[in-house]
Amino acid sequence: MVQKADFERVLATPSRSRSTHFAVHHVDGGPCASRWHQLHPADAELSTGDAQSGAQPVDDSRRVAPDACWLGSIVPKRHARRSVTRVLLKRQIRAAMARHADTLAPGLWVVRLRAPFVPAQYPSAASDALRLAAHHELEQLFGRARRA
Repeated sequence: MVQKADFERVLATPSRSRSTHFAVHHVDGGPCASRWHQLHPADAELSTGDAQSGAQPVDDSRRVAPDACWLGSIVPKRHARRSVTRVLLKRQIRAAMARHADTLAPGLWVVRLRAPFVPAQYPSAASDALRLAAHHELEQLFGRARRA
C-alpha cells in the first residue's frame, strides 16, 4: 500500500490486535471488485478512455480489488530515531506478514509502531536482540489478529 487514502481508511478502524510496541489494523477486502470501484470511482477505468486496440494503455496504475493481503507499515521517527532501526523494524513487519499472509483475511493491513523500544535494553540500532524481540512480538501480534 502506498496511497494516503488507503492508510487513512485503515487507520480509521479500531486496531485488530495490539502488543507492547505494535498495533495491527485491518479493512476487509470485500466480496467483489465492484465494491472497490464504488469506493474509488476514479480508478474504475483508465484515464486514457477507449484506447486503440493493440496499443498499450498510458495509465496502467489502476488498482485491483484487494483479494489478497495488502500491507502498509508505519514506523515513525519519534519511536525509532535511527534509520537503521526503522529499516530493521519494517523488514521484520514485512517478513511476519509474508509468514502469515495465507492465514489472514484478505484486505488492507497496516502495522504501526506505537511505542519505542527502550534504547537502554537495545543499545545497538540493529542488534540481534532487537531483531528477536520484534520477531517474537510480531508473531504474537499476527497470531491474535488471525483469530480476531
